[in-house]
Amino acid sequence: MEWIREVLQYFLLFFQKSGYVGVFFLMALESTIVPIPSEVVVPPAGYLASKGELSLLGVILAGTFGSLAGALLNYYMALKFGRPAFLRFIRKYGQYVLLTEASFLKMEGFWHNHGHISTFVGRLLPGLRHVISIPAGFARMALTLFCIYTTVGAFIWCTVLALCGYYFGKNEALLKEYLAKGSYGVIIFSGLLIVGYVLLKYKLLKRTPKGKV
Repeated sequence: MEWIREVLQYFLLFFQKSGYVGVFFLMALESTIVPIPSEVVVPPAGYLASKGELSLLGVILAGTFGSLAGALLNYYMALKFGRPAFLRFIRKYGQYVLLTEASFLKMEGFWHNHGHISTFVGRLLPGLRHVISIPAGFARMALTLFCIYTTVGAFIWCTVLALCGYYFGKNEALLKEYLAKGSYGVIIFSGLLIVGYVLLKYKLLKRTPKGKV
């Protein structure tokens, strides 16, 4: 509990000085392969919003567009360098960014299994949200669709985090509890979305006449 208090205090001081720019910058980093958890970035800014030092909507939007900026960087890096170069990077430097080849292959399999919607769902899932944009770049996913899915997913997640900070930021124990509950709720929501998507896709395939793609 003590380290949580220290981390939250650090970000409170940081956002008091940097405001929305700080939220944008850190969430952009969080959406690359830099291991900065969003759970310790957005809630302190949400708490400052409860004190009137920042706007709640401003915090959510800064976090959302920061996430989009970081995701676009991943997307273009994947597009430019390709899968073989990225795998070589992970094998050599992955330990420094908490990304193993096994976890990357798992994330890549998730994207291939569920298609474009995984870009949206992946933004809501721990362990996937900061790297789900990479296979989208490998697959040359349409940029407009990528931006829409990423923005909507990031907006939902940043809203959950900001609201937790807004209402429970004073109490570290409650904040931790509701962050966990919020995470579980988002994971369940994501699972339902995937099931709904798979069922819809199956239904459409059954309606497609044989011989047609």
